[in-house]
Amino acid sequence: MSAIRVPAARRAACLVLFMVALLPTSVCFGQFGGGGFGNQAVGGISVDADGIVRSLDPKALEALAAERNRALTDAGWSGAAAASRTVSLKAVAAAVKESVAKGTPLPVEVQFLGGLQRIERVFVDPVGHDVLLCGPSDALVVDRSGAIVGATSGRPPLHLEDLVVCLRSIEAARAGGMTCSIDPTPEGIAKLQATLRRQGTMGSDPQATFTAMEQALGPQRVSVGGVPTDSRFARVLVAADYRMKRIGMGLEESGLKELPSYLAMIPAGGRAATLPRFWLEPDYDPIARDPDELAWSIGGRRMTCLTESDVASKDGMKRGAVPTDAIAKKWCAAMTTCYDELAAKQPVFAELANCIDLAVVAALIKGRQLDAKAGCDLAPLTDPAGLKLPSYDVPASVPTVATGLKKGATWILSASGGVKFQPWQFATTTAESADLAATRLAVLAARPAAVSGCSWE
Repeated sequence: MSAIRVPAARRAACLVLFMVALLPTSVCFGQFGGGGFGNQAVGGISVDADGIVRSLDPKALEALAAERNRALTDAGWSGAAAASRTVSLKAVAAAVKESVAKGTPLPVEVQFLGGLQRIERVFVDPVGHDVLLCGPSDALVVDRSGAIVGATSGRPPLHLEDLVVCLRSIEAARAGGMTCSIDPTPEGIAKLQATLRRQGTMGSDPQATFTAMEQALGPQRVSVGGVPTDSRFARVLVAADYRMKRIGMGLEESGLKELPSYLAMIPAGGRAATLPRFWLEPDYDPIARDPDELAWSIGGRRMTCLTESDVASKDGMKRGAVPTDAIAKKWCAAMTTCYDELAAKQPVFAELANCIDLAVVAALIKGRQLDAKAGCDLAPLTDPAGLKLPSYDVPASVPTVATGLKKGATWILSASGGVKFQPWQFATTTAESADLAATRLAVLAARPAAVSGCSWE
């Protein structure tokens, strides 16, 4: 988020929304089966002919839903709801190896990891040379927005594509974590400040002022860190950021009365001395493990919305340079409290949580060498020379869209957005639990002699 301070004598402040512009999605999906499951419209977002991200209109959403419904029907697998399902990474790797060798699409069961909704436990099986992922699962359907979700839960399933990205990227993420950020250029900030000085007041036509601000600030830079910028994972980060911006700025409803826009929380006559930046970070309870480090339980994940205030300088934005806006803190608290309920209404927020869970699992597997302990060969997943991941056009340019809400005699302008987390932080925070060993043995005892596909009950 960025903040532009307008001289107090002019009694004007502004609200700047940085809306993400993406280029059209690549059509190279390889083993992942083409456009039916291609994630061209993460979070109901589309890209117009000018490369600007917009929400899909109802007719486009209807067409997307129909396309993905056909893809699910043609795939011939929908799974079933289960309180606990176990997915074999050994079987997943074998399915990937076979698919690459034959040049055929992966079974949909493998693409969506047996319908897993999240990973609650990870078990190592040295005898069976396997790493097992356990958690609730669901049958798959397509909702009205075109998102593939659980038939009972309404929550999107985990994607093999995202897990592969995490396994391949997790070492590189040690340094800076996984992030999404949108920033104005120093040149744009200087031009905007000059425009505001010349403008003097909002005048009788506020929209003309907003247009001048958009033109002055110019394109923003989108930066994605810790994962490939052309990956589906990167698209999820950007899409969740985009949706959070629109809700915070009142450009779309959250659907929850407990979560109004940030602007709506500002009282009449109020004004923000600084402009807040909002971003999302996860938190987890310590990961439980058995004494032999063969059983792991991941729980207590929470998404938290945070804020800080920026000021503009000739060198760009200086974050945290002034006291945090109390109203911004109030909006963040509402976003944090309502996150799970919001994710049930807008699947992109659940998609973000899924990606974060997969990154933590990847850090756990790599950091504790669980694949080596099991003798499980994950090379079919981790070797880029084998399985080719879909390549999406990189989210790189961000045109500025300015708008505002008049409260009394003051126009208020704000910017918001961002996602950041460090999966290694959570993977290294553990607590011993002797009970997990018995749970692991029970799961292994229930395993059939032969595993087909990627999962079993």
